[in-house]
Amino acid sequence: MRFAKFLCAILALALTPVLSGTALARPAPESFSGLAKRLLPTVVNISTSQTLKAPPPSAALPKLPPGSPLEDMFKNFMGPRGSQPRHVTSLGSGFIIDPSGYIVTNNHVIPSDSITVTLSDGITMPARVVGRDPKTDLALLKVNPRKPLPTAKFGNSDTAEVGDWVIAIGDPFGIGSTVTAGIVSARNRNINSGDYDDFIQTDAPINRGNSGGPLFDMEGNVIGINSAIFSPSGGSVGIGFSIPSNLARQVVGQLRQFGGTRRGWIGVRIQQVTPEIAEGMGLPSTRGALVTNVTGGGPGARAGLRNGDLITGFDGKAVGDERALPRIVADTPIGKTVSLDMLRRGKKQSLKITVQRLAEDGKTAKPAKPAPAPAKSQSRLSRLGLTLGTLDAAARAKFKVGAGVQGVLVTRVDAASPAGEKNLRVGDVIVEISSQPVKTAQEISRKIEADAKAGKKAVLLLISRGGDLTFVGLSLN
Repeated sequence: MRFAKFLCAILALALTPVLSGTALARPAPESFSGLAKRLLPTVVNISTSQTLKAPPPSAALPKLPPGSPLEDMFKNFMGPRGSQPRHVTSLGSGFIIDPSGYIVTNNHVIPSDSITVTLSDGITMPARVVGRDPKTDLALLKVNPRKPLPTAKFGNSDTAEVGDWVIAIGDPFGIGSTVTAGIVSARNRNINSGDYDDFIQTDAPINRGNSGGPLFDMEGNVIGINSAIFSPSGGSVGIGFSIPSNLARQVVGQLRQFGGTRRGWIGVRIQQVTPEIAEGMGLPSTRGALVTNVTGGGPGARAGLRNGDLITGFDGKAVGDERALPRIVADTPIGKTVSLDMLRRGKKQSLKITVQRLAEDGKTAKPAKPAPAPAKSQSRLSRLGLTLGTLDAAARAKFKVGAGVQGVLVTRVDAASPAGEKNLRVGDVIVEISSQPVKTAQEISRKIEADAKAGKKAVLLLISRGGDLTFVGLSLN
């Protein structure tokens, strides 16, 4: 009887993880050889060449006194060689997405139009650029093979989780096709390379020459395009960044169809919601994208968006921060009318907005320009570290402030103050405080004192700087 009870206890312990529903970690693969053998033929080497004009001979020579005995020596040593054009080559990687010869790579891999693609079997072919997108660092090439080529398929990068195994294939340093393995280290990385940063971070070794190569999951699907590394030495230190396949798939499709991109645009300028801004606006969290400017005549203006609106959702997708909204809008089909969710003065509202095409030269997206200025009368705001002045005619003329700009001028900022910490500057114009327009320093001072007495921890300012509007939250503690 005792033995039976003991056996039951052992079995219960053994089955506990299964019966309790505890997730079991997937074991590390015994080998990547099967995947590597199947995927290596889909990855190519890309080499480019360009000729750089040489500077005039006089520019290459050091400045020497006329008649110096060193003059002839430098001319003989540097002159003929320095006056010849330089032939520069660069290397990168790419992968085939269509048997007819379409190849995806990074935009920075192809600085010139003289491009050669080398397949895994050593066959070389000239390639032409179908389209390129500097904003996401993607490019599409085309070669004309004699027979259909093996292809790689885009996977769903949204399903890639931190800790998942991945392999990278490329041609580092031009030594030949190389396979490396690692895991997904992080997601949604912003490395300040552009408006649409959303990188997958991996510790799979990536080096120079891997740029443009694919990052595969364990099913053999492309979930990223290797684009950048963080490295003090220039070599791999286990911090690489890949463009997510879900972003790349859409951009590549547009490059193939149009030779360029077709991004959505709604005509607003947005900024991050800091804890101070959230406190000043009475928001429950820092989530969302805060509207600071609405382009006149643009989709946002026609839909009824205003400065100070907090966008929390777009086309059924949550807007977590100011980085998420541009990506969501960019991916929305041109001409589509969608629902936009927002908070206005703390109340939930929804608007219908029709997405227009973003002009790639940026002219469409620029808001109208106002500007800043200073003056003489000063009012010390010790709580914030600000000295303010009136925006008179002399100040407008000196600082080229348009007649449409109304507010109070910042004439001095204490570096060791809340205003200094938030990078307020002399010449900024305070347009609103706590959503109320202001025209005098006394109005601002009274409002700050009232907010402090009411127990508020921060005050919200709307600032005009160089023609752009931005919200700044200043702590009252």
